[in-house]
Amino acid sequence: MSTSRADLPRPGPSTRARVLAVSGDIVRERRDDLATEEPLEIRLSASRHVGSATPRPRTADGSTSTSAGVPGDAHRTVAITMRTPGHDFELAAGFLYGEGVITPGDLSSIAYCTDEDLPREARYNTVTVRLRQGRLPELPALDRHFMTSSACGVCGSAGLEVLRDRCAPLPAGTGVQIAPKVLYGLPDRLRAAQSVFGKTGGLHAAGLFTAAGDLVAVREDVGRHNAVDKLVGWALMTERLPLRDSVLLVSGRSSYEIAQKALSAGIPVVCSVSAPSSLAVELAREFGMTLVGFLRDERFNVYSAPERIATP
Repeated sequence: MSTSRADLPRPGPSTRARVLAVSGDIVRERRDDLATEEPLEIRLSASRHVGSATPRPRTADGSTSTSAGVPGDAHRTVAITMRTPGHDFELAAGFLYGEGVITPGDLSSIAYCTDEDLPREARYNTVTVRLRQGRLPELPALDRHFMTSSACGVCGSAGLEVLRDRCAPLPAGTGVQIAPKVLYGLPDRLRAAQSVFGKTGGLHAAGLFTAAGDLVAVREDVGRHNAVDKLVGWALMTERLPLRDSVLLVSGRSSYEIAQKALSAGIPVVCSVSAPSSLAVELAREFGMTLVGFLRDERFNVYSAPERIATP
């Protein structure tokens, strides 16, 4: 007997738990909301029915998504990442795009996997990305499989030499110009938009802003790199790439993985409320990205390409 999609358990971004709260001499039991952390398996599928009509990629994770499997298609698992459920299709698309596995024209459809061999609890934790081409791309990444966590991003991510082959330096002297006063206001605007963080206190966020400081989109996740993937996937699936006029702000620090993902999306200004890593600075300087760190309390450091900061 097959199970309908409506009967399948679907994890949410937060999970309820009972905790023992201790404050001074007062001890009481109460409910707490935790940030959900669950695995997401990302699969690639190459449709052999190249000439047939295919649906456009969806921009939301609605339960009305089409089935991912078609008999005769080639399938392969590319990555398993720990993430906060929500915007899973964007996460899969953004991850694959940021790692150079797909281009915008490659994407045919994205859906949760409903294969009968999957346990019921895993079906909303498995996403299949179907490509328009008739075979899977031959990439070294597919042979070793990406293994990621919510803490550190992709283990063994592409080095600078690989980025040089697929990413051009960002145009210098043109595009975004952002004033310090605008930068000062971004952390508060990002925090105000973090709906799940307000419940759990345990999520990172990535926000896209205009040079005037207007919030365009925000995504939350237990991993900063996942939040950035969700933003890049949103931009890819809504045909907004490259993001040449955007400013990216991430909670926490800027790592190499975050700078790499921003570069692949064409984002010229990347900010973080904490410090950047040494390799993130090296990447930013080589590719002409403006990298801002310690953006808090009306101060910040500029580590590369300061010409995009409109200082007096």
